[in-house]
Amino acid sequence: MKSSELHVRTKEFALRIMKLVDALPPSPSGRVIGNQICRSGTSIGANYRSAKRGRSKAEFIAKLGVAEEEADECCYWLELIIDGHLLSAERVQPLLNEANEITAMLAASRITAKSNREAVRRSQLAAGSSPHG
Repeated sequence: MKSSELHVRTKEFALRIMKLVDALPPSPSGRVIGNQICRSGTSIGANYRSAKRGRSKAEFIAKLGVAEEEADECCYWLELIIDGHLLSAERVQPLLNEANEITAMLAASRITAKSNREAVRRSQLAAGSSPHG
């Protein structure tokens, strides 16, 4: 998947999460979970955008990791919404599927970036260059 596609997908996910939060019951549990999932669901794209503007490979990888953690956290809150019967599983399951896919894509991107950084370091060491950068 291209970077621009993930950019759009995370933004669309955030908008869908916002609508889901608006549909949660105004009970104490609905409000608490709503606040949590709104924070994690909207921060995925924000952290992904921040990663793309990272000042170094290390910062890029770290920010991808944060976005991945937020996506995984979102999965947890969506599971609680389903298991706690706050909204119907039919309504929430597509968002949970998307959250799982986004989590997997971010994890794969982070692993690839880390692997690429290590390959560059090994290459630089073999060539006698500085491994920093």
